[in-house]
Amino acid sequence: MKVVSACLAGIKCNYEGKSKPCQQVIDMVARGEAIAVCPEQLGGLPTPRVPSEIVGERVINQAGQDVTKEFIRGSKEALKISIDNDCNEAILKSKSPACGSGKIHDGTFTDTLIDGDGVFAKMLKERGIKVITEKDL
Repeated sequence: MKVVSACLAGIKCNYEGKSKPCQQVIDMVARGEAIAVCPEQLGGLPTPRVPSEIVGERVINQAGQDVTKEFIRGSKEALKISIDNDCNEAILKSKSPACGSGKIHDGTFTDTLIDGDGVFAKMLKERGIKVITEKDL
């Protein structure tokens, strides 16, 4: 079983209230091979919402508010769902502060990328769950 970013599964849950549909992910969910989660929504953040980026160990939105607690809460809930469903692989939205794997935005809101992982992606990797992004499909 795989866990996937809900926005890739066609669910309108990203910060803009839109989806980022990936047909391969949509098909996996439809076949019952993957479970869609949105850590940001699970953490209690609204949709749409102010965009956020990781700054050091914190997650800060573009309005300057610290939303680290919400990202951690939602990522822990998404991790629990992943573990409860025996997920051994994840396909997550690239560059996201929750789901990004390998590259994330640098916290300046200038579309600059740095090496790093989103909060949820990092938790999955720490549990030994393989993480890829839609770009790796």
